Amino acid sequence: MIAKHLLDSLQKDGYKRCMSTTAYKRRIVERELRSRLESAGAVVIEGPKACGKTATAETMAASEVRLDIDEQARRAAEIEPALVLDGATPRLIDEWQVVPGIWNHVRRAVDARRKPGQFILTGSAVPADDVTRHTGAGRLARVRMRPMTLFESGVANGSVSLAAVLDGAAPRAPDPGLTILQIAELVALGGWPANLGKSPAATLAAVRDYVEEIRRTDVSRVDGVRRDPARIGRLLRSLARNESTYVSAATLAADAGSDDTGLHDETVRDYLDALERLMVVENQPAWAPHLRSRSRLRSGPKRRFVDPSLAVACLRATPDRILADMEWFGFLFESLVVRDLRVFAQAIDAEVFQYRDNTGLEVDAIVECHDGRWAAFEVKLGQSQIDEAAAALRSFADRIDTKKCGDPAALAVITGNGYGYVRPDGVAVIPIGTLGP
Repeated sequence: MIAKHLLDSLQKDGYKRCMSTTAYKRRIVERELRSRLESAGAVVIEGPKACGKTATAETMAASEVRLDIDEQARRAAEIEPALVLDGATPRLIDEWQVVPGIWNHVRRAVDARRKPGQFILTGSAVPADDVTRHTGAGRLARVRMRPMTLFESGVANGSVSLAAVLDGAAPRAPDPGLTILQIAELVALGGWPANLGKSPAATLAAVRDYVEEIRRTDVSRVDGVRRDPARIGRLLRSLARNESTYVSAATLAADAGSDDTGLHDETVRDYLDALERLMVVENQPAWAPHLRSRSRLRSGPKRRFVDPSLAVACLRATPDRILADMEWFGFLFESLVVRDLRVFAQAIDAEVFQYRDNTGLEVDAIVECHDGRWAAFEVKLGQSQIDEAAAALRSFADRIDTKKCGDPAALAVITGNGYGYVRPDGVAVIPIGTLGP
């Protein structure tokens, strides 16, 4: 079984469930990265800054050059790129997008050497499409990396495997013991590796600084276009207020405006595009199944930060403030679950979607594998919401044309606490503290 193999390999390699140290913690994406290095000449690890790309790449690199902090190397790359490409392989070129022209030189070096595993490139911003349009099959592979899951940081025990659920296994697990206060803290602190071991106060400050850097410099640096930090800040706060919703760009523009300075829809779309290229915003696309009902699908994405802690930081909130607004807390918890599902799904070549139709029926997460297997998940903080969520999942399943889409591998409610089990109606209940790859 894929999940057991992955879990065993992580444990064999020294993965330890502990949050009290800043030592490197094994990442689920390592297995994918290793596989891509065996098949492609170069692998590009993409993800938001501070999610751990460099540390993970260094576990497999034989040499490295860091273009974001090494000014001499950056100048050399601009003048004679071959100088920074020479070195033991795999050679790590960190934050390659700082010198976008190096992309084509890497591609040519891969062509010339005709061997896999020559380079690992990391980047925390996606450059303009014309920079990377020339790739070639087998030359460069892309791997997406996100902040740490609860399993990777050692909070979740992984006793319920997403891969096993998609193989039809029935989730069963004891209560992992997470309290609502602990979940609020996990939402607020986020999955940033460098913050492990810091105090909650220091971590909250670090994530706020992260957001401030996005507002002041990163959004303009992504493509060299000057953007107003004050307007960006207002948009970030609006996104935070609307986390896990289907809010439109027009509504965001109205919400993010001010008495003296409004925001146009096109301006908001430009800012959103920059935030997506920085990979701090990762919206959740709609699933498009075949329906046997007369319901009509809605195709709009659900708005999400890549980690719920960014939404918390944008509003300078704290765990106590999250607990005081249970509706917002529910949206934040949903984003935390989707963050983890995305990492686990990527490890088994699956994607995470959401469902909404014209009748108002919504499903928080649909995990679909490349071979057509799929499972649907509702996300609820409290035990009192399980019955309602299970009924919604059953109603949703009745609308799907299973002759074309196949039967769901599972219908499940992911909760904040409690036991893992299967209800008499066939809907599973999975505590987030048990979920793993």
